[in-house]
Amino acid sequence: MQRRRTSDDPHSSLVGQDSGGRAACYGSLSEDAVEVSQAGEASLGEKSMANVFSDGCTRIDFVLVWETVPRELSGQKGSRENKALQERSTTIHRTWRKKFLDKLHAAGLHMEKHTARVEKKVVHYLLLSAPWSVLCYYAEELQLRVPLQALPNQTSHWSERVLQRLGIPNAMAQEVPSLPLDYYTCPFKVNKLQWFLGSDEQDTFFSTTQRHQILYEILATTQYGCSKEREVGVDRLLSEGVFTAAFPLHEGSCEAPPEEPASGSPSPRQVLFQYWANWRKWSKYQPLDHVRKYFGEKVAFYFAWLGFYTGWLLPAAVTGTVVFIAGIFLVFSDVPAQEICESKEQFRMCPLCKSCPYWQLSDTCSTFMAGRLFDHGGTIFFSIFMSLWAVLFLEFWKRTNASLAHRWDCSEFEDIEERPRPQFTAMAPMTIINPITGAEEPYFPKRSRIHRILAGLVVLIMLIAMVVLFVISIILYRTVVAILLSSSGYFWFVASASRIASISSSVVNLFFILILSKIYISLAHLLTKWEMHRTQTKYEDAFTFKVFVFQFVTFYSFPMYIAFFKGKFVGYPGNYWSFLGIRNEECSPGGCFIELAQELLVIMVGKQIINNVQEVAIPKLRCWWHKHKLLSTKKKAVEEGGPVLVEQAPWVVNHQLLAFEGLFDEYLEMVLQFGFITIFVAACPLAPLFALLNNWVEIRLDARKFVCDYRRPVAERAQGIGIWFSILEVITHLAVSSNAFLIAFTSDFLPRVYYEYIHDSSLRGYVNFTLAYAPWDFVQQSNTVCRYRAFRDQDGNLTLTYWHLLAVRLGFVIVFEHVVFFIGRVIACLVPDIPESVEVKVKRERYLAKEALAENKVLFERREARSKASTTDPAASRDWETEQVEGS
Repeated sequence: MQRRRTSDDPHSSLVGQDSGGRAACYGSLSEDAVEVSQAGEASLGEKSMANVFSDGCTRIDFVLVWETVPRELSGQKGSRENKALQERSTTIHRTWRKKFLDKLHAAGLHMEKHTARVEKKVVHYLLLSAPWSVLCYYAEELQLRVPLQALPNQTSHWSERVLQRLGIPNAMAQEVPSLPLDYYTCPFKVNKLQWFLGSDEQDTFFSTTQRHQILYEILATTQYGCSKEREVGVDRLLSEGVFTAAFPLHEGSCEAPPEEPASGSPSPRQVLFQYWANWRKWSKYQPLDHVRKYFGEKVAFYFAWLGFYTGWLLPAAVTGTVVFIAGIFLVFSDVPAQEICESKEQFRMCPLCKSCPYWQLSDTCSTFMAGRLFDHGGTIFFSIFMSLWAVLFLEFWKRTNASLAHRWDCSEFEDIEERPRPQFTAMAPMTIINPITGAEEPYFPKRSRIHRILAGLVVLIMLIAMVVLFVISIILYRTVVAILLSSSGYFWFVASASRIASISSSVVNLFFILILSKIYISLAHLLTKWEMHRTQTKYEDAFTFKVFVFQFVTFYSFPMYIAFFKGKFVGYPGNYWSFLGIRNEECSPGGCFIELAQELLVIMVGKQIINNVQEVAIPKLRCWWHKHKLLSTKKKAVEEGGPVLVEQAPWVVNHQLLAFEGLFDEYLEMVLQFGFITIFVAACPLAPLFALLNNWVEIRLDARKFVCDYRRPVAERAQGIGIWFSILEVITHLAVSSNAFLIAFTSDFLPRVYYEYIHDSSLRGYVNFTLAYAPWDFVQQSNTVCRYRAFRDQDGNLTLTYWHLLAVRLGFVIVFEHVVFFIGRVIACLVPDIPESVEVKVKRERYLAKEALAENKVLFERREARSKASTTDPAASRDWETEQVEGS
């Protein structure tokens, strides 16, 4: 969908346009034209430090970057075939680039080109700017919202209001300069331009982020080849290597230069760095309005949700820590633990494998006591607490989301305002009338999309099956390693066989998860693009669903095996069950709870540490490498007597930063963490504490990446956190059932309660109660009496106690789920999704927006009437009332 060029603009001086109006080549097939810089670096001076062209007034809205190899270096190395392939590829790239830039030229964009020599390559920077006429045309087509009337920003946090009512000083508050104003807004219309606030200031009427959105729309929909081959848009050119980067510029540097006076007002980027990305501000509120103004609503919603989630983790972390400390005290007074530690040779246990020796239950004293840290009565309380915590968290986030969406003027974005994706617009085979807006829009047949979605689901199922096979291989690995170590003859290996096998398999599983995740994310991108989703929101929802389902199976399959399957299908001595010829795993002597807690800590904490190290190390290494290349280039320039100021240009500095790759990885990391602290929280009450500590670091780390390490992303509007909220709801419901089954079938809580009420309230003899004697056949073969964990008689049959406990466990699951779901439903009914104050504000602001629009219209009409009366109407000075009296 190529836009026609609008009316001429006095500032539209294009690249290489001479006095005769003939445009020079920029990226054409002419080698000389490509290599020549259109603006000399030595003449830039101080102007290169601002985001403007060399004329000092034309704003830079976007930058395109590509690299070429000089002729004298292009043929130095390589075979003749490689040279021919390189020349053919270079020619195709030059052709595509010329067509693309020619069409940008025809669309009315201002351009200015600069070059820089970096090592053996020439880097070309094409600066783009949209004139006023182009901005107005696209602003109306994109339905950008522009201000009608300014309002004071009345932001407040719920914790701030609570502390104010209690009269407690708020240590989290901070005064951030340049607080953005709030506005009554409506979609831009060219024929109503005079009614909008600040319409007489063309340079500042559209915000910087809106100018970026307009430029990206032009770049993403410009065709450079055959549409059937999807030769459309800058994204395809970036993937093909025609351009190496395309980005808007940051506003100034992160930190104010020391030579600048302190009294000068800081740039928006410096404000964010000082009051948001600063590690010393870890305990302060985030300046979300500043984030929204600089990065757009989508990024602001992510940080708003992350801050809200981190704040809610505080009570969960405190409660979990208290439960864990209570478990420490309970361990030393636990009667079954004392019985095991003092039993010495009272309980001889059956071998764990055919070649394994008999062992004493007293050898597992320390392991059993460690398991009791996580498996005690406080677990029930904490599981119920976390289930209700998750429900409350989501309900109150819905309220916060509604308030932010209203304040940021995007409450109806997905339903009414969101336009088709530029890539969809360029490649859709037909058009259709939108039933909501009545406008003609590109269309892709729904049936074809469903077929493509089904094909993508088949690929997803195949990969999930591969993950399940790997989980099975990990299970077999654990069993084989445990058998080998147990039969090694070395005391330390024999005593720690199960622990070594468990820890090593957890580490192997973690690395497999990280590697397979990278592969599938790339594949999911291709499948989702192929499905041709209309809007960016639907595209991201489809992509998120694919990847999350895969990641869910990958991350949670092994913990679920330990929690719900391990040790449940073992059999008994003389009749052990096997899988692929290998005996099924048993729980460790301390129980499966301690193994599950260990697995959660390895995966959750290990993944957090690896991600944080990557997020810190990779940007630092990239920045060091770029600085190293610039220093070497500077030295060569000094030796050759050439200009050295080019590295000070903002487009060069921004090009050195990391490319922004979206928020998916950030959301995925936090949502998987949410699953760990809710689905398996009964096994690890310290999980919320580790999550809280990680998130305190994560907020400032992500903020620093966005402000200092990433190129500035194109601002995107959003109505919330998208499909991630639905995923959180599914996890919350799954967590209730998971914790119910975890307590009922994995924990020792219910058998202990049963023994207290049926046999002895002091739990004396509980250990003997849980151990069965080996069947007679097995004893006769080995001539040794041994015990094993089960509720069976000496014939191997299940006892009546087993069935009583099974009934108790199933009853507990039903009661637990119904109680928690009922309380959660009551909470959902009592807490409205949209605060009443927001509903009132919405209605009032719609009314006031209409009034402001009508008032602006009246003022404009009066101004026009006065102007016409004073200049064109000769009767304007006549007193009609007097003349009427005199003539009567």
